Amino acid sequence: MKKSFILACLAASVAMAAVPAMADSIKGRVGVTGKIGFMLPANSDYGNFKIDTDAGVIGGGGFIYGIDNHFAAEIDVTRTEFGSNLPDGTNTGDFGVTNISLGGQYRFTSENTRLVPYLGAGLDILLCDYDPSANFSTRTHDIDTTVGIHVSGGVDYFLMKQLALTAEAKALAAPETDINNSDGKKGNFDPSGISGTFGVRFFFN
Repeated sequence: MKKSFILACLAASVAMAAVPAMADSIKGRVGVTGKIGFMLPANSDYGNFKIDTDAGVIGGGGFIYGIDNHFAAEIDVTRTEFGSNLPDGTNTGDFGVTNISLGGQYRFTSENTRLVPYLGAGLDILLCDYDPSANFSTRTHDIDTTVGIHVSGGVDYFLMKQLALTAEAKALAAPETDINNSDGKKGNFDPSGISGTFGVRFFFN
């Protein structure tokens, strides 16, 4: 399933980039975005065990500012939560990632259509946590904060000058970070993953 979703995301990104250049410029405009979707996280490990992760729900929002006719800056804060298990099916608990994402977009705009494809990239600050299941561990665990990078491809469809629907595929890459309890390091958490989201943008001006 993960491989199929990855291929679908890549195909969608290529398709969106191939859409004829278009639409209303957001130069000098400030907007707010809300979105929700799904994430396919990377697997992690705990001691000698490999931890398989489930698909998770991602949601959040942020702000976008049009620098000129093609470039925009954005800041997003999203929250992802997903379950995990050992290869034998044992529930190992739930992971969570709060992502503070700072990035930019290149927007393909013209005067001919409401559809605006874009490509994006940026830096991500990842605040991670882990709540192990009671049958796996009764200890409190912490995960170190880490940073990553992302690339994305998306499209905005303007219903009117100030309101647009948005869809985005995003790939996040980050180094593994430590899973710790009171005895020290117990494993490695990989916050990388691929997500697909849908949402709404509202522009104030």
